[in-house]
Amino acid sequence: MGVYDFINFVVYDNPISKSVTSMVIQNKKPLPDVRVVAAEQSPLWKLASEGGPFIRIAAVMGASAVALGAYGAHRSYPKDAPELKMIFETANKYHFFHTLALMGVPMCRNPKLAGAFLISGTMIFSGALYYHALTGENKFGRLAPIGGTMLILGWLSMVV
Repeated sequence: MGVYDFINFVVYDNPISKSVTSMVIQNKKPLPDVRVVAAEQSPLWKLASEGGPFIRIAAVMGASAVALGAYGAHRSYPKDAPELKMIFETANKYHFFHTLALMGVPMCRNPKLAGAFLISGTMIFSGALYYHALTGENKFGRLAPIGGTMLILGWLSMVV
């Protein structure tokens, strides 16, 4: 008797297993006839495009985040204002994170609302920080909290 035969005897062929399975089968009602119809599978790019243009916008935002990140990494900042590089890195980091978040927007219940908040919030928040870091002027610094609030609303609208 091999291992397979031993397991088969323990699980199915011993008298206790036979009596238990016969009791279960006698008390079991027949299942209704269920037919599963397989739907036609759509490619992923078609499913993503049904949620709006957000994947394409995320691609453009991602390309701009990479380009701005490369520019900011190789730019020389004034020696008397080293915080400008940190401000630029913060803007670029938030730009990247919310670009990735925008790729998940087509899976939301209300993608237009979430996408609008994320796109406009990223442009306002990161734009104000980019401007401050590149020019040294804090002219649009008051817009950064508004953009941050829009980003928070974008994340919350993905839940609703």
